[in-house]
Amino acid sequence: MTEREALHQLNEQYVRASLAGDVAWYDARLAADFVCIESDGSVLDKPAFLSRTACGSDLADYRLAEVDVRCYGDVALVRALGVWTTKSGTPGTSRYVDVYVRSDGDWKVVSAQITRPARVG
Repeated sequence: MTEREALHQLNEQYVRASLAGDVAWYDARLAADFVCIESDGSVLDKPAFLSRTACGSDLADYRLAEVDVRCYGDVALVRALGVWTTKSGTPGTSRYVDVYVRSDGDWKVVSAQITRPARVG
């Protein structure tokens, strides 16, 4: 498996873990100094992100529409567009970028940033 294929696989696992509220997956894959910038501008460190994950997702589904993986040595950027529906039936999209760093042969997420475009109409 190539590095890009492995990162695509990790990205898909990341999405599944989010929908499932899989705190153990995130605890194993997020770097100790992980930071997430949410779509509302709030910033979560790893403990806060894990706590929020444990509360469960408000999404019924999340489908990856576009994924772009770029590797720069021991750093990789995963940029994607997701199409989702909330549990109440509201549709939406989001774009995100996750930054991975390879350490001791293992990829860890060090940063995530999520953007949800404003609804038009």
